[in-house]
Amino acid sequence: MDKLRVGIIGTGRISDLHAIEYLANPRTEIVAVADAVVENAQRRGRAWGVADDHVFSSYHDLLALPDVDLVEILLPHHLHCQATIDAAAAGKHISVQKPMALSTAQAGEMIAAAKAAGVFFKVFENFIFYPPVQRAKALVDGGEIGDLLSIRIKSNAATSPNSWVVPAAAQAWRYDPAQNGGGPLVFDDGHHKFALGWHFMGQAEEVHAWIGATEVAPGAILDSPSIVSWKFANGRVGALEVVYSPELVLDTQHYAQDDRVELTGTKGVIWITRGHGKMMDVPPVVMYRDRRTFTFSDMPVGWEHSFINSTRHMIDAFFAGEPPSLTGEQGRAVLAFTLAAQESARLGRAVKVTES
Repeated sequence: MDKLRVGIIGTGRISDLHAIEYLANPRTEIVAVADAVVENAQRRGRAWGVADDHVFSSYHDLLALPDVDLVEILLPHHLHCQATIDAAAAGKHISVQKPMALSTAQAGEMIAAAKAAGVFFKVFENFIFYPPVQRAKALVDGGEIGDLLSIRIKSNAATSPNSWVVPAAAQAWRYDPAQNGGGPLVFDDGHHKFALGWHFMGQAEEVHAWIGATEVAPGAILDSPSIVSWKFANGRVGALEVVYSPELVLDTQHYAQDDRVELTGTKGVIWITRGHGKMMDVPPVVMYRDRRTFTFSDMPVGWEHSFINSTRHMIDAFFAGEPPSLTGEQGRAVLAFTLAAQESARLGRAVKVTES
Protein backbone atom coordinates (compact mmCIF):
# COMPACT_ATOMS: atom_id res chain seq x y z
CA MET A 1 0.00 0.00 0.00
CA ASP A 2 1.46 3.34 -1.08
CA LYS A 3 -1.23 5.60 0.35
CA LEU A 4 -3.53 5.16 3.33
CA ARG A 5 -7.07 6.22 2.42
CA VAL A 6 -8.87 7.66 5.46
CA GLY A 7 -12.53 8.02 6.36
CA ILE A 8 -13.44 10.44 9.15
CA ILE A 9 -16.44 9.35 11.25
CA GLY A 10 -17.64 12.38 13.20
CA THR A 11 -16.89 15.85 11.84
CA GLY A 12 -17.29 18.07 14.89
CA ARG A 13 -14.87 20.87 15.72
CA ILE A 14 -12.10 18.56 16.92
CA SER A 15 -11.96 16.85 13.52
CA ASP A 16 -10.18 19.90 12.10
CA LEU A 17 -7.15 19.10 14.27
CA HIS A 18 -7.24 15.40 13.40
CA ALA A 19 -7.32 16.25 9.69
CA ILE A 20 -4.20 18.45 9.61
CA GLU A 21 -1.63 15.68 9.25
CA TYR A 22 -3.79 13.49 7.03
CA LEU A 23 -4.03 16.40 4.58
CA ALA A 24 -0.33 17.26 4.76
CA ASN A 25 1.23 13.78 4.77
CA PRO A 26 2.03 12.42 1.27
CA ARG A 27 1.19 8.88 2.46
CA THR A 28 -2.43 9.66 3.40
CA GLU A 29 -5.56 11.24 1.99
CA ILE A 30 -9.04 11.82 3.38
CA VAL A 31 -11.46 10.18 0.98
CA ALA A 32 -14.74 9.99 2.94
CA VAL A 33 -16.59 11.61 5.84
CA ALA A 34 -19.69 10.79 7.85
CA ASP A 35 -21.65 12.69 10.47
CA ALA A 36 -25.22 12.42 11.75
CA VAL A 37 -25.42 16.18 11.13
CA VAL A 38 -24.89 15.89 7.40
CA GLU A 39 -24.27 19.64 7.02
CA ASN A 40 -21.13 19.24 9.14
CA ALA A 41 -19.98 16.35 6.97
CA GLN A 42 -20.63 18.32 3.80
CA ARG A 43 -18.78 21.39 5.07
CA ARG A 44 -15.73 19.41 6.20
CA GLY A 45 -15.86 17.28 3.07
CA ARG A 46 -15.67 20.34 0.84
CA ALA A 47 -12.79 21.76 2.89
CA TRP A 48 -10.84 18.49 2.69
CA GLY A 49 -11.47 17.76 -0.99
CA VAL A 50 -13.80 14.79 -0.46
CA ALA A 51 -16.03 13.81 -3.38
CA ASP A 52 -19.74 14.51 -2.85
CA ASP A 53 -20.63 10.82 -3.22
CA HIS A 54 -18.30 10.00 -0.30
CA VAL A 55 -20.13 12.24 2.19
CA PHE A 56 -22.63 10.43 4.43
CA SER A 57 -24.97 10.88 7.37
CA SER A 58 -24.43 7.25 8.45
CA TYR A 59 -21.03 5.76 9.16
CA HIS A 60 -22.31 2.38 7.95
CA ASP A 61 -22.37 3.78 4.40
CA LEU A 62 -18.78 4.92 4.82
CA LEU A 63 -17.70 1.51 6.10
CA ALA A 64 -19.20 -0.10 2.98
CA LEU A 65 -16.78 1.78 0.72
CA PRO A 66 -13.99 -0.42 -0.68
CA ASP A 67 -11.67 2.58 -1.10
CA VAL A 68 -11.43 3.39 2.63
CA ASP A 69 -8.50 1.73 4.41
CA LEU A 70 -8.62 3.36 7.86
CA VAL A 71 -11.32 5.13 9.83
CA GLU A 72 -10.81 7.87 12.39
CA ILE A 73 -13.67 7.54 14.90
CA LEU A 74 -14.53 10.89 16.51
CA LEU A 75 -17.95 10.15 17.98
CA PRO A 76 -19.39 10.69 21.48
CA HIS A 77 -17.84 8.18 23.85
CA HIS A 78 -20.84 5.89 24.21
CA LEU A 79 -20.70 5.17 20.47
CA HIS A 80 -17.01 4.21 20.33
CA CYS A 81 -17.41 0.53 21.14
CA GLN A 82 -20.02 -0.36 18.53
CA ALA A 83 -18.44 1.82 15.84
CA THR A 84 -15.08 0.14 16.43
CA ILE A 85 -16.60 -3.35 16.27
CA ASP A 86 -18.44 -2.41 13.07
CA ALA A 87 -15.28 -0.97 11.51
CA ALA A 88 -13.28 -4.08 12.36
CA ALA A 89 -16.00 -6.29 10.88
CA ALA A 90 -15.74 -4.22 7.68
CA GLY A 91 -11.98 -4.85 7.59
CA LYS A 92 -11.01 -1.24 8.24
CA HIS A 93 -7.95 -0.19 10.20
CA ILE A 94 -8.98 1.95 13.16
CA SER A 95 -8.03 5.02 15.15
CA VAL A 96 -10.58 5.78 17.87
CA GLN A 97 -10.59 8.94 19.95
CA LYS A 98 -9.92 8.62 23.66
CA PRO A 99 -11.40 7.47 25.99
CA MET A 100 -11.84 4.34 23.94
CA ALA A 101 -15.00 3.21 25.76
CA LEU A 102 -17.17 3.61 28.84
CA SER A 103 -15.88 0.47 30.56
CA THR A 104 -12.91 -1.87 30.47
CA ALA A 105 -15.30 -4.64 29.37
CA GLN A 106 -16.19 -2.63 26.28
CA ALA A 107 -12.51 -1.93 25.72
CA GLY A 108 -11.85 -5.66 25.79
CA GLU A 109 -14.54 -6.25 23.17
CA MET A 110 -12.94 -3.62 20.92
CA ILE A 111 -9.47 -5.10 21.29
CA ALA A 112 -10.81 -8.59 20.55
CA ALA A 113 -12.70 -7.39 17.47
CA ALA A 114 -9.61 -5.68 16.02
CA LYS A 115 -7.44 -8.73 16.68
CA ALA A 116 -9.99 -11.11 15.15
CA ALA A 117 -10.17 -8.96 12.02
CA GLY A 118 -6.39 -8.53 11.85
CA VAL A 119 -6.63 -4.74 11.62
CA PHE A 120 -4.41 -1.97 12.95
CA PHE A 121 -5.92 -0.41 16.08
CA LYS A 122 -4.92 2.84 17.77
CA VAL A 123 -6.51 4.68 20.67
CA PHE A 124 -5.91 8.33 19.81
CA GLU A 125 -4.25 10.22 22.66
CA ASN A 126 -2.56 13.50 21.80
CA PHE A 127 -1.25 14.98 25.07
CA ILE A 128 1.70 12.58 25.23
CA PHE A 129 2.69 13.91 21.79
CA TYR A 130 2.57 17.60 22.76
CA PRO A 131 6.09 18.94 22.00
CA PRO A 132 6.78 20.31 25.53
CA VAL A 133 5.70 16.93 26.95
CA GLN A 134 7.97 15.14 24.50
CA ARG A 135 10.89 17.36 25.55
CA ALA A 136 10.20 16.75 29.23
CA LYS A 137 9.99 13.00 28.61
CA ALA A 138 13.35 13.06 26.81
CA LEU A 139 14.90 14.90 29.77
CA VAL A 140 13.43 12.41 32.23
CA ASP A 141 14.50 9.41 30.14
CA GLY A 142 17.98 10.94 29.88
CA GLY A 143 18.28 10.94 33.68
CA GLU A 144 18.41 14.72 33.95
CA ILE A 145 16.39 14.84 37.20
CA GLY A 146 17.19 11.37 38.48
CA ASP A 147 14.48 8.85 39.26
CA LEU A 148 10.95 10.22 39.14
CA LEU A 149 9.21 10.49 42.50
CA SER A 150 5.99 12.32 41.65
CA ILE A 151 3.88 14.00 39.00
CA ARG A 152 1.54 16.87 39.79
CA ILE A 153 -0.92 18.24 37.22
CA LYS A 154 -2.98 21.43 37.56
CA SER A 155 -5.82 22.00 35.09
CA ASN A 156 -7.72 25.28 34.81
CA ALA A 157 -10.96 25.60 32.87
CA ALA A 158 -11.56 29.29 32.31
CA THR A 159 -12.69 31.71 29.60
CA SER A 160 -11.17 33.28 26.51
CA PRO A 161 -12.35 35.72 23.83
CA ASN A 162 -10.49 33.65 21.22
CA SER A 163 -11.49 30.12 22.23
CA TRP A 164 -13.62 27.74 20.20
CA VAL A 165 -17.31 28.44 20.20
CA VAL A 166 -19.08 25.08 20.39
CA PRO A 167 -22.88 25.12 20.03
CA ALA A 168 -24.67 23.98 23.16
CA ALA A 169 -26.45 21.21 21.26
CA ALA A 170 -23.14 19.87 19.96
CA GLN A 171 -21.63 19.47 23.41
CA ALA A 172 -24.71 18.52 25.43
CA TRP A 173 -23.61 14.87 25.46
CA ARG A 174 -20.45 15.82 27.36
CA TYR A 175 -22.62 16.72 30.36
CA ASP A 176 -24.49 13.39 30.26
CA PRO A 177 -22.57 10.66 32.13
CA ALA A 178 -24.48 7.97 30.22
CA GLN A 179 -22.93 9.25 26.97
CA ASN A 180 -19.67 10.75 28.23
CA GLY A 181 -18.81 8.17 30.89
CA GLY A 182 -18.32 10.79 33.60
CA GLY A 183 -17.84 14.54 33.73
CA PRO A 184 -16.26 16.82 31.10
CA LEU A 185 -13.15 17.62 33.13
CA VAL A 186 -12.16 14.61 35.25
CA PHE A 187 -13.33 11.81 32.95
CA ASP A 188 -13.23 13.28 29.43
CA ASP A 189 -10.35 15.74 29.58
CA GLY A 190 -9.00 13.92 32.62
CA HIS A 191 -8.13 10.98 30.38
CA HIS A 192 -5.35 13.15 28.94
CA LYS A 193 -4.00 13.84 32.42
CA PHE A 194 -4.14 10.20 33.51
CA ALA A 195 -2.39 9.36 30.23
CA LEU A 196 0.40 11.74 31.23
CA GLY A 197 0.71 9.98 34.58
CA TRP A 198 0.87 6.63 32.80
CA HIS A 199 3.29 7.98 30.17
CA PHE A 200 5.83 9.28 32.67
CA MET A 201 5.48 6.81 35.53
CA GLY A 202 3.51 3.75 34.45
CA GLN A 203 0.18 2.41 35.66
CA ALA A 204 -1.11 3.59 39.01
CA GLU A 205 -1.94 1.00 41.64
CA GLU A 206 -4.40 2.94 43.81
CA VAL A 207 -6.49 6.09 43.32
CA HIS A 208 -8.35 8.41 45.67
CA ALA A 209 -10.62 11.11 44.26
CA TRP A 210 -12.96 13.85 45.38
CA ILE A 211 -15.01 15.15 42.46
CA GLY A 212 -17.07 18.31 42.92
CA ALA A 213 -19.89 19.81 40.88
CA THR A 214 -20.42 23.32 39.51
CA GLU A 215 -23.46 24.25 37.43
CA VAL A 216 -22.29 26.47 34.55
CA ALA A 217 -25.62 26.53 32.69
CA PRO A 218 -29.03 24.97 33.29
CA GLY A 219 -28.45 21.23 33.29
CA ALA A 220 -24.72 21.62 32.53
CA ILE A 221 -22.59 20.43 35.44
CA LEU A 222 -18.81 20.68 35.42
CA ASP A 223 -17.04 18.12 37.62
CA SER A 224 -15.10 20.84 39.40
CA PRO A 225 -13.48 21.59 41.77
CA SER A 226 -11.87 18.17 41.96
CA ILE A 227 -8.72 16.57 43.22
CA VAL A 228 -7.43 13.11 42.39
CA SER A 229 -4.38 11.50 43.97
CA TRP A 230 -2.80 8.19 43.13
CA LYS A 231 0.00 5.86 44.12
CA PHE A 232 2.40 4.09 41.80
CA ALA A 233 4.66 1.16 42.63
CA ASN A 234 7.59 1.78 44.98
CA GLY A 235 5.84 4.56 46.87
CA ARG A 236 5.79 7.08 44.01
CA VAL A 237 2.76 9.39 43.82
CA GLY A 238 0.77 11.67 41.55
CA ALA A 239 -2.02 14.21 41.75
CA LEU A 240 -4.46 16.06 39.50
CA GLU A 241 -6.22 19.24 40.59
CA VAL A 242 -9.05 20.54 38.42
CA VAL A 243 -10.73 23.92 38.90
CA TYR A 244 -13.08 26.15 36.93
CA SER A 245 -12.14 29.83 37.11
CA PRO A 246 -14.97 31.71 35.33
CA GLU A 247 -13.23 35.10 35.47
CA LEU A 248 -9.78 33.83 34.45
CA VAL A 249 -9.06 34.93 30.86
CA LEU A 250 -6.69 32.72 28.87
CA ASP A 251 -4.81 33.15 25.61
CA THR A 252 -5.96 30.20 23.51
CA GLN A 253 -7.30 29.38 20.07
CA HIS A 254 -8.86 26.11 21.19
CA TYR A 255 -10.65 25.17 24.41
CA ALA A 256 -10.65 27.77 27.19
CA GLN A 257 -8.43 25.66 29.42
CA ASP A 258 -4.78 25.35 30.32
CA ASP A 259 -2.59 22.91 32.21
CA ARG A 260 0.68 22.84 34.11
CA VAL A 261 2.71 19.76 34.98
CA GLU A 262 5.41 19.37 37.64
CA LEU A 263 7.72 16.33 37.59
CA THR A 264 9.88 15.84 40.68
CA GLY A 265 12.86 13.51 40.66
CA THR A 266 15.59 12.52 43.04
CA LYS A 267 17.88 15.31 41.83
CA GLY A 268 15.73 17.87 40.06
CA VAL A 269 12.34 19.19 38.97
CA ILE A 270 10.81 19.78 35.51
CA TRP A 271 7.85 22.05 34.84
CA ILE A 272 5.70 21.99 31.70
CA THR A 273 4.12 25.42 31.81
CA ARG A 274 1.36 25.25 29.20
CA GLY A 275 -1.07 22.97 27.38
CA HIS A 276 -4.26 23.95 25.53
CA GLY A 277 -3.32 27.61 25.74
CA LYS A 278 -0.94 30.12 27.24
CA MET A 279 -1.17 31.49 30.74
CA MET A 280 2.35 32.71 31.53
CA ASP A 281 5.10 34.40 29.52
CA VAL A 282 7.67 31.78 30.47
CA PRO A 283 9.42 29.03 28.47
CA PRO A 284 7.26 25.96 27.88
CA VAL A 285 9.72 23.67 29.70
CA VAL A 286 11.79 24.65 32.75
CA MET A 287 14.18 22.41 34.68
CA TYR A 288 15.87 22.95 38.03
CA ARG A 289 18.92 20.88 38.96
CA ASP A 290 22.19 21.41 40.83
CA ARG A 291 21.24 24.94 41.94
CA ARG A 292 20.70 25.98 38.32
CA THR A 293 17.63 26.70 36.21
CA PHE A 294 17.50 25.54 32.60
CA THR A 295 14.85 26.65 30.09
CA PHE A 296 13.76 25.09 26.80
CA SER A 297 11.92 27.07 24.14
CA ASP A 298 13.08 25.51 20.86
CA MET A 299 9.85 23.68 20.07
CA PRO A 300 6.38 24.44 18.69
CA VAL A 301 3.85 25.06 21.44
CA GLY A 302 0.52 25.24 19.62
CA TRP A 303 -1.85 22.55 20.90
CA GLU A 304 -2.51 21.47 17.31
CA HIS A 305 1.02 20.04 17.18
CA SER A 306 0.01 17.34 19.64
CA PHE A 307 -2.56 16.13 17.09
CA ILE A 308 -0.12 16.42 14.21
CA ASN A 309 2.54 14.42 16.06
CA SER A 310 0.10 11.75 17.26
CA THR A 311 -1.29 11.23 13.76
CA ARG A 312 2.18 11.23 12.18
CA HIS A 313 3.34 8.66 14.72
CA MET A 314 0.37 6.47 13.80
CA ILE A 315 1.07 6.75 10.07
CA ASP A 316 4.74 5.89 10.61
CA ALA A 317 3.80 2.92 12.80
CA PHE A 318 1.25 1.68 10.27
CA PHE A 319 3.69 1.65 7.36
CA ALA A 320 6.47 0.20 9.52
CA GLY A 321 4.23 -2.59 10.77
CA GLU A 322 4.78 -1.49 14.37
CA PRO A 323 2.29 -0.96 17.22
CA PRO A 324 0.98 2.57 17.73
CA SER A 325 0.75 4.51 20.93
CA LEU A 326 -1.73 4.04 22.38
CA THR A 327 -2.37 0.41 21.55
CA GLY A 328 -5.75 -0.99 22.52
CA GLU A 329 -4.21 -2.53 25.63
CA GLN A 330 -2.56 0.75 26.60
CA GLY A 331 -5.82 2.59 26.01
CA ARG A 332 -7.58 0.13 28.29
CA ALA A 333 -4.95 0.70 31.00
CA VAL A 334 -5.46 4.49 30.91
CA LEU A 335 -9.23 3.98 30.86
CA ALA A 336 -8.96 1.80 33.99
CA PHE A 337 -6.97 4.60 35.64
CA THR A 338 -9.71 7.08 34.70
CA LEU A 339 -12.56 4.84 35.83
CA ALA A 340 -10.86 4.24 39.17
CA ALA A 341 -11.08 7.96 39.91
CA GLN A 342 -14.83 7.90 39.21
CA GLU A 343 -15.31 4.85 41.43
CA SER A 344 -13.26 6.35 44.25
CA ALA A 345 -15.32 9.54 44.25
CA ARG A 346 -18.55 7.50 44.26
CA LEU A 347 -17.43 5.31 47.16
CA GLY A 348 -15.63 8.03 49.10
CA ARG A 349 -12.46 5.97 49.55
CA ALA A 350 -9.33 4.85 47.77
CA VAL A 351 -9.74 2.07 45.19
CA LYS A 352 -7.37 -0.26 43.38
CA VAL A 353 -6.87 0.22 39.64
CA THR A 354 -8.05 -2.88 37.82
CA GLU A 355 -8.45 -3.57 34.12
CA SER A 356 -11.07 -6.31 34.48
